[in-house]
Amino acid sequence: MALPHAAPAQPIDVAPLGAALSGTPSSALFKSEGLEVMRVVLPQGKSLPPHKVDGEITLHCLEGELELSVLRDGVEQRQRLRAGQLCYLEGGVVHGVTGVVDASALVTIVLKR
Repeated sequence: MALPHAAPAQPIDVAPLGAALSGTPSSALFKSEGLEVMRVVLPQGKSLPPHKVDGEITLHCLEGELELSVLRDGVEQRQRLRAGQLCYLEGGVVHGVTGVVDASALVTIVLKR
């Protein structure tokens, strides 16, 4: 069964989840021909393993704290993203994300076709 996505012009609530964070799964919010947006929920210690996508990405930490690892020229770089911070990655960059504390983030991916 396909996950439901928001319709064009439909408001989507991306406010911090607060106490509901621990019981909320990650979800796709919408996907169009050229863009995909997801809310990723990462409890403390959970990770998205290193991976890459073809298109550019933004990672906007909505709440909590995340550690972003990026592989550039064979060297891993790590940085923290706190609530309200946004990070941009070029397409094709290997990256992983870990919840430092319970966190949620808005992830936007430009889809290359």
